[in-house]
Amino acid sequence: MALEHAILVSLAERPGTGYEIGQQFQRSIGYFWSATHQQIYRTLKKLDADGLVTFESVVQDGRPDKKVYTLSDAGRALLTSWVESPTALVPLRSDLGVKLRAAEFGDLARILGELKAHRDEADAQLQLYRGFERDYYPDPDALTGRKLHQYLVLRGGVRASQATVDWCDETIAGLQRELDNEH
Repeated sequence: MALEHAILVSLAERPGTGYEIGQQFQRSIGYFWSATHQQIYRTLKKLDADGLVTFESVVQDGRPDKKVYTLSDAGRALLTSWVESPTALVPLRSDLGVKLRAAEFGDLARILGELKAHRDEADAQLQLYRGFERDYYPDPDALTGRKLHQYLVLRGGVRASQATVDWCDETIAGLQRELDNEH
């Protein structure tokens, strides 16, 4: 996926300024696709040049005009085509996995420390996602349309984070067993 697609999705949900799109990335889309404000503004300029978005200048008191972007018909058509196109399975890439393959060359206690920190990060992400579930989707069976789609993406995040926590727990236990046997 390219940043262009994530911005088109954001604008399909509601028109907005570059700043508002950046805020949406921080609140929701950014958990699954990240971008800086600078990248967002640069991409909006390209999307406008390509005719995929339009904007309306809105006068502000004491501040420069702001541009409110809207998805164009061409942008909606591109988004539809992209959504319906096949998505390749992303191959697993894990720096931590490669490090574990070479654990015999390192200090197991330090590697365990890194794994515990990794687990804590994944658990914090999991708790954040579960909080979103609880606060924003209390009755998932009643969801339809955009809310259902957002919820299902969130569930993917929950499941991936839970899998990472579980893998870290398993790996920590295995390495701890190995460390205990060394002493």
